[in-house]
Amino acid sequence: MSLHVIVGAGPVGSATARLLAARGEQVRLITRSGSGPQQLPGRSTSGAGIECVAADASDEVALERHTAGAVALYSCAGPAYHRWTTDWPPLGAALVRAAEASGAVLVTTGNLYGYGEVDGPMTEEMPLRANSVKGRVRAKLWEDALAAHEAGRIRTAEVRGSDYLGAHAVSPFSVMVLPKVIAGGRGTAPADLDAPHSWTYVGDVARTLVAVAADEKAWGRPWHAPTPPPMSIRELAGRAAELAGAPAARVAKMPGVALRLAGLFNPAAREMIETQYQWQRPFVVDSKAATVAFGIEPTPTDEALRETIDGIRAQAAV
Repeated sequence: MSLHVIVGAGPVGSATARLLAARGEQVRLITRSGSGPQQLPGRSTSGAGIECVAADASDEVALERHTAGAVALYSCAGPAYHRWTTDWPPLGAALVRAAEASGAVLVTTGNLYGYGEVDGPMTEEMPLRANSVKGRVRAKLWEDALAAHEAGRIRTAEVRGSDYLGAHAVSPFSVMVLPKVIAGGRGTAPADLDAPHSWTYVGDVARTLVAVAADEKAWGRPWHAPTPPPMSIRELAGRAAELAGAPAARVAKMPGVALRLAGLFNPAAREMIETQYQWQRPFVVDSKAATVAFGIEPTPTDEALRETIDGIRAQAAV
């Protein structure tokens, strides 16, 4: 039994903690509050085998202390959307420092922002040409970690996914569309409702993180978490309504001016403006490399949608 340290108890961090604990590994989950893994709807969880620690992971000394003796360090944290420029750099530096001091392989949960606006499906071989502030922040985190890897200071890799599906997943679809649709109302999104879009299941991100950490041949490069064929927001909403036993889905496009007006009062809405390119045209990820390397097939979209719906309903009941 080896020690695995996870920073962040959001959907991916929680899924990773549960996966490792189920395999009999020693798991230490670090959050500011010391909270445990988020519970899947309809399932009880005792947190058996998961040690929850309250600490600020951006504190290099504290993180180094909590990762001593670990074989793997998983970055699954998610600073508030409007605080990426201030919160990510010190956290990224602390993660590299802890990996260097402990010898643990650092596997980071990344995203697709760093590629910027591209034509065609995104692959791991594409250069990072971010065209947004948040994209440049994420690209810099990976470049710094990779530089430390190439210098022989640490061992690292990154697992990237598209917008998430799964219990507690947060995306414009899961926040602005899905709750309305399964309640029989009309969802709205600042997007081309018919553009193909990739949706990654959080459980598949967790499986890929664990597989990458265990395979030294996988280090020193990014991986795309196995992701099913893309579906437009309209298609995804229609399927969700069917699975939820709700009336036929009704969705509408939110005018750009409405998003800008919302941004005057809502930091999250304001931060969505610069990433509108992801929602106004096809946004598709090619993830076959990870499936070939690790034998991980993407979870069917219906299964991921069911879990997302159950999570929304469980939260509403509470």
